[in-house]
Amino acid sequence: MTATTTTRSAAGPVPAPPPAARSTTFGTVAGRAVKYALVLFFLVVVLMPAYVLIVTSFKSGSEIGVTGQWNLPEHWTFASWAKAWTSLRPSFIRTFELAIPVAVISSLMGAANGFVLSRWRFPGADVVFTLILFGMFIPYQAVMIPLREIVTTLGIPPGIPTLVFVHCVYGIPICTLIFRNYYATTVPEELIEAGRVDGAGLLRTFWSLILPISIPGFVVTIIWQFTSAWNDYLFAIFLSNTRNGPITIALNALAGAQSPDYAASMAGALITSLPTLIVYVLLGRWFIGGLMAGSVKS
Repeated sequence: MTATTTTRSAAGPVPAPPPAARSTTFGTVAGRAVKYALVLFFLVVVLMPAYVLIVTSFKSGSEIGVTGQWNLPEHWTFASWAKAWTSLRPSFIRTFELAIPVAVISSLMGAANGFVLSRWRFPGADVVFTLILFGMFIPYQAVMIPLREIVTTLGIPPGIPTLVFVHCVYGIPICTLIFRNYYATTVPEELIEAGRVDGAGLLRTFWSLILPISIPGFVVTIIWQFTSAWNDYLFAIFLSNTRNGPITIALNALAGAQSPDYAASMAGALITSLPTLIVYVLLGRWFIGGLMAGSVKS
């Protein structure tokens, strides 16, 4: 006991941290608190419309109004959901027939273009790449009439087949850009040389060596193209109708013009948004990684 007391006395009391250290610690805590407060504020702002959308979809017609839009339903009902689903179900299925082929076809075409433009240095490759990218900057409104004439001349059936063709064409530039950057900066040249040594040509190298390691790029382009095709309204309203068009046309018809059913419209909007939300939840963990995979040369 005496030895322990003597040792503590010799060591003396533990010195307090200097004022600069205390100030730095306080500043770090304060800065973190401000950061979290701002994040929480913007989260509330973003979720407020979603809250109104959800609670309104479960209300009866008599409960819907400007003054009570923040209130929870007094009587929860699924009648609006049933009405919305009955109205949207045919177009819901048609939109899957649109979005899935668009995502797959445009991604495969973009991968093929990106591989050729990144590894096959033929004369005029940069000019071809520039012309492909030029398609990204042409406003959709400027080509509506010529586009309608083209699909009519080609004999493409109206409705979903026409929209698949249009979205694939307009998706090629962005998919090509993503895959070209990915292949140019991520895929090692030694892998291509190994394929050549084994006797693989350009197509064989692409199919057997490049596609299996292109998953990050495909995740990005599939999410991008699926969401673009699913949410499109401009092409849909111009090249289809309520009988053969996607769900955005049916949702607009459900909303009505003279006496809109707000509860059914809110339920329909939630039903329409679910597939894109599910796709991002399932693939979102790879989205940022795939988007940045070709941004830095290793």
